[in-house]
Amino acid sequence: MTSSENENDPNPNDFVVFLVIDEDSIDNGDESNNFSDTDVNDQIAAIGQREQLRFFKENVGKTIELYTGEVGDEGWFALKTIPNRWVNAGPTENGLRNFLVPGPGIGSPNIDDDREVLLDEIPDVIPLRATGLKMLVGYKVIAVVYDGDISINYSPLEGNLQGANLGMVAFEVLSVRERTDGSDSFLPAVSIRILDVPALSDFGRVLFSNAPVLQSSSEPFDVVPPATTTIPVLIQAN
Repeated sequence: MTSSENENDPNPNDFVVFLVIDEDSIDNGDESNNFSDTDVNDQIAAIGQREQLRFFKENVGKTIELYTGEVGDEGWFALKTIPNRWVNAGPTENGLRNFLVPGPGIGSPNIDDDREVLLDEIPDVIPLRATGLKMLVGYKVIAVVYDGDISINYSPLEGNLQGANLGMVAFEVLSVRERTDGSDSFLPAVSIRILDVPALSDFGRVLFSNAPVLQSSSEPFDVVPPATTTIPVLIQAN
């Protein structure tokens, strides 16, 4: 287990936080970047797609700003745990690695030719609002990007990770600012520095285990990044 609150932990430069991101943050034609279809792999979107998004691959080192959705329709999500069914699916003994490959039933066909049977009702998929986003400042992220919305149930808290993927992205979170350019439910804009996904292959992958848990699709109404936050507790993904 790796926790960022332990003085013996590795430097943040040695690991990356795993997230999933949906169309409310990265999509063709979004108002923050006006990505084209090919910029975000929209023309090759598919279940289990894991190619790096073209714009990110071609702009390593560039700083851009991403919007993150709004309260009740978030764009960034943290997984606090990895389901045992992903571990059991193979091809490795590491469930997150199996999702990223992807393994049978979690993006590739299983014996019944079902690519998505293990991707519904995933426990503890946490939508990130302002406080959770601010906690990631200074950390590297690797994420699978979805072509549509990631849906969340709150009783119990579960996410549906079925659906086509655009691929993967990696970046460092530089800053988080309040949005004041539209709806009062808009979540913050996040400034990121684009990183290269393959270049992070030797980095340990960790889960954002103390991402703030939400009570409902509207509570808390957390849209303003706090001045200070607690330190993320990051555990080794298994």
